[in-house]
Amino acid sequence: IGTHLAWNCVVLILLYSINSSFAPPTQHVLEKSEVAPSKLNMKLKHAYESLLSFFRPVTCRRKDEQTLIPCHVGEGLNTTECLENKCCPSKSIHELQCYMPFKDNLQLTFRLLVLVAGGFFILGCLPFCCCAFLQR
Repeated sequence: IGTHLAWNCVVLILLYSINSSFAPPTQHVLEKSEVAPSKLNMKLKHAYESLLSFFRPVTCRRKDEQTLIPCHVGEGLNTTECLENKCCPSKSIHELQCYMPFKDNLQLTFRLLVLVAGGFFILGCLPFCCCAFLQR
């Protein structure tokens, strides 16, 4: 069951990476003639976004060589509005007030390491569990 779940996660990630490479840069806006998605689709979308955010961690910590990109929600936002729109507020007056977060490769490496180690642990324990179950 554990390997089946792992394969499902891998397939979902692959499908998303294929789908996101062809997606337009702007978000899809519902037209008046379109029907709003059902609650089940909204729950699936939320679960999908949570899974995606696990594999695409971001941070507001800036390194010296990184350039600030203005947040797409607008200018002149206060700190609360900036954080609500998943952007980073700036502490300096001379920089942008609200900027896009950066990819956190260190956090991604740590998460993948823990995920792979957990998978190997489960696969290592699987023969012992099967033997114990078959002996009963």
